[in-house]
Amino acid sequence: MFILTKIADLVQITPQDFHKKSMQAIEDNINAKYANKVIQKIGLCISLYDLLWASEGFIGHGTGTANVNAEFRLVVFRPFKGEVIMGRISRCSPEGIHVRTDFFDNIFVEAEELPDGCQYDHNEQLWVWESEGGSLYWDIHETVRLSVVGEEWNDQTPTKPSIAPGEDTPQETRLPPYVVKGSMKAQGLGCTLWWEL
Repeated sequence: MFILTKIADLVQITPQDFHKKSMQAIEDNINAKYANKVIQKIGLCISLYDLLWASEGFIGHGTGTANVNAEFRLVVFRPFKGEVIMGRISRCSPEGIHVRTDFFDNIFVEAEELPDGCQYDHNEQLWVWESEGGSLYWDIHETVRLSVVGEEWNDQTPTKPSIAPGEDTPQETRLPPYVVKGSMKAQGLGCTLWWEL
């Protein structure tokens, strides 16, 4: 679920941070730049793990900013294919079930990745699994166990907002930069409450 990723980058330390020790200023700037951000094809950066190397600081002309080349490792959230993770249902839609963890909101289980016999109840806005034991509901905020089957990356390059026909203001629909795709078809997956009975 968590991996270490080595990155080399130019870290800029502003004059406001000159009162800090060099290592502390570099680490604070790395965390400010990367923590809670998605790097394409790498994952969601959680925090700095360690600083491997840093050059001497070179003061930029006119700005007073110290530029430091640094090599460091980050703790990154990127579950591997086949890994079983736990989360809570945030919402249900006819397309599938949206799941979140304490720090990541973009986990999606498509309708075809639910067990056979599942149907979407439009009145309740929930998925229902008709099993031999009766109707089992995928309630909102229920803890679920799912298997990772893939991931989806969406480019976050800024684009010009498009105006839909018949509208005056531009509508900007942004897809999340990183989505984990899951499955709840196998035995033991789904709502954890079901398997405790």
